[in-house]
Amino acid sequence: MPPGGTEGEFRSAQGVPTPRGPVDARTVPRFAEPSTFARLPRRDEVERCDVAVLGVPFDGGVTFRPGARFGPHAIRHASRLLREYHAGLDVEPFGSQQVADAGDVACNPFDIAQAIQAIEMGAEAALSGASRLLTLGGDHTIALPLLRVMSRRHGPVALLHFDAHLDTWDTYFGAAYTHGTPFRRAWEEGLLQQDRATHVGIRGPLYARQDLTDDAGFGFAIVEAMDLERGSVSEVVGRIRSRGRPAGRDRARYQVRVLGSKTLGGRWGRRLHARPGGPRLTRSPV
Repeated sequence: MPPGGTEGEFRSAQGVPTPRGPVDARTVPRFAEPSTFARLPRRDEVERCDVAVLGVPFDGGVTFRPGARFGPHAIRHASRLLREYHAGLDVEPFGSQQVADAGDVACNPFDIAQAIQAIEMGAEAALSGASRLLTLGGDHTIALPLLRVMSRRHGPVALLHFDAHLDTWDTYFGAAYTHGTPFRRAWEEGLLQQDRATHVGIRGPLYARQDLTDDAGFGFAIVEAMDLERGSVSEVVGRIRSRGRPAGRDRARYQVRVLGSKTLGGRWGRRLHARPGGPRLTRSPV
């Protein structure tokens, strides 16, 4: 079916609507409407949904620089350049499943507790009409309510966490719910599978050696940025897989700081490598 067609125009032999993909950029320019993720349909425009894309514009848990509240908008804007087919992997993710944009959670920017509750409710609502959830944040505080939702549905989950920092600290200024504490709270609440959590890309200074001791006590393994520099991607993947296939659902959280701030921007195809200041990206024009 042509990208951006109307769902229900074609149905499979089982009567299931053919997925409606992004608006065709050869017909409607990329700078024109709609402003959904990858120019996909809104959730209310499709009969069924396999993957719901949910924005979580919240950064009230940061201790230094705000701005992640604008992340969902920025990601959606950048995603206008996505195309339907990935030649390297030989996949058409928007053709094999119905992906739809479920909008944003209305997070209270002044009350972290209320924001966390709203994120939980928003994720539950999105999943009530979809099989899977892709969230766009948002500071790291949002990981905790999302893990709560996944754990209620599937039991404790495995976690693959791409970030420059551990996010397993206890409190900041006496506050237990911040961008640096979600995975300690998740461990305390029993949301994670034992010894099935891994950090990838950790770099930079910590507060004390005890940070690593505590993190290991929560069942996390660490793949540092320098491990990527010394070895290969396949070796790192092997280390992650050596921890065993999780018994239930898994969750991956990717934070852009794992790349380092100077590696982003511009219209380039990128391949991920490592460097002391964060994984390195080599560039090739699109």
